[in-house]
Amino acid sequence: MSVSLLVVGLDTTVLNVALPTLVEELGASTSQLQWIVDSYALMSGSLVLFCGSLADRLGRKWIFMSGLALFTGASVVAAYAGSVTTLVLARGAMGVGEALIMPATLAVIGNVFPSGAERTKAIGIWSAAVGVGTVIGPMVGGWLLSHYWWGSVFLINLPIGIAGLIAAALLVPDSRAPESGRLDPAGALLSVVAVASVLWAVIEGPGRGWTSSPVLAAFAAGALLVVAFLAWQRRAASPMLPLRIFRHRALAAGDLLVLLGAFALIGTLFVAVQHLQFVLGYSPGQTGLRLGPAALALLVAGPLAGVLAPRLGMRAVAAVGLAMLSASAAVLATTEATDGYSRALVAMLLLGWGAGFVITVTSDAIVGSLPEKDLGVGSATNSAAIQLGAASGVAVMGSLLSDRYRGSLDDSPSPVPESLLDSAKESLGTALALAERLPGEAGTAFAEAARHAFVDGMGPAMFAGAGVTAAGVLLALLLTPSRGADTTGTTHQKDSS
Repeated sequence: MSVSLLVVGLDTTVLNVALPTLVEELGASTSQLQWIVDSYALMSGSLVLFCGSLADRLGRKWIFMSGLALFTGASVVAAYAGSVTTLVLARGAMGVGEALIMPATLAVIGNVFPSGAERTKAIGIWSAAVGVGTVIGPMVGGWLLSHYWWGSVFLINLPIGIAGLIAAALLVPDSRAPESGRLDPAGALLSVVAVASVLWAVIEGPGRGWTSSPVLAAFAAGALLVVAFLAWQRRAASPMLPLRIFRHRALAAGDLLVLLGAFALIGTLFVAVQHLQFVLGYSPGQTGLRLGPAALALLVAGPLAGVLAPRLGMRAVAAVGLAMLSASAAVLATTEATDGYSRALVAMLLLGWGAGFVITVTSDAIVGSLPEKDLGVGSATNSAAIQLGAASGVAVMGSLLSDRYRGSLDDSPSPVPESLLDSAKESLGTALALAERLPGEAGTAFAEAARHAFVDGMGPAMFAGAGVTAAGVLLALLLTPSRGADTTGTTHQKDSS
């Protein structure tokens, strides 16, 4: 399960280093690049609750295998896509595959390891697979682009997907909810459209403007649809998402904290990859290697959190993890344009440790809160929180970075034609490409000004990540059950506080 999930995590970020190549090979515009990335998140995030309920009703093993087969097949289509449209559709299909895979894997683990330290250790390995896949995505992508054509970043999924299918067929036991009930098509439709509306608004907010009519309309529609979904779930005979599961304090707190953790993890990676590649001047392959310490730290932190959680409790481990994520963002927020890799290294180590702690302890708390009949859909709330946090992190931090970058570039003393300045405002990568076309000292000065503008933009972006996770530390201390409390937050040991 974890090896298969590693590929899913990898595909969340592997495409980032290939985007400049897609501009050259497929002629993709900036907006098309955005949808090559975001079609995956949109389909996965909007369908994951429905897919979790399907796993409970139809069998978790078979839903997992269906998702892995779809994900693997769509990866092959993406690898050989001859147009942007084909690639966007293939990425969307991969997102559907992830929606089928993620909640089923966590539900299967919850079924195989029903309680105790063994389950916590298993979820530590599961969370390490999720996080390490996400962090090594740029590393793997950079290495592949250095040796093969751009489609190889997708084709790597084929052998692992096939091996995962064979192993799942032989090793994974099937399980389903004891009282599965009928499907809830109305609830499924409302949930898909509600989450899709909110995710679309989050994704489009930076480009269209957070106060633009389409974005505000999408947020409003999403809010109304969420209210309608909750109202329907209260009265449905066999609800897709039984609202009673949120009475479990550990589950409700776990969903909130993992959302904040994903916000910081993915948002920080989004900024850090550009900083390493464009400001410090590393190639895609070198950039990937310099993200390696985060992956190694996460690989250790996930299982370690599984050992510490039963001893220290969810509250302590989650708070420490979020504090590390906050510190990681703060290090990058205070980075100067003249600073080398050493500060980035500190940030990467803190990022990996923090993410490993947060993902493990919150996922364990969510699974540990649930009875057998709700494992699939409850696990899906964890996956949905991760997706929403990741999309929000990239959108909010990316928007703050872009706004300050553009403003700093306007204030730059380096004289360039107005037409070039407008193009340079699209991204630092574009600015550096334009600088190469300027003669002599003018090109060097403009490239340096663009790098300084980008580092200026890192300040507000990363301080936002630090602030969100600092608030998460406070929420972890206030909301999560203490050691010795049961999964509803009811204390049953005298010394639990």
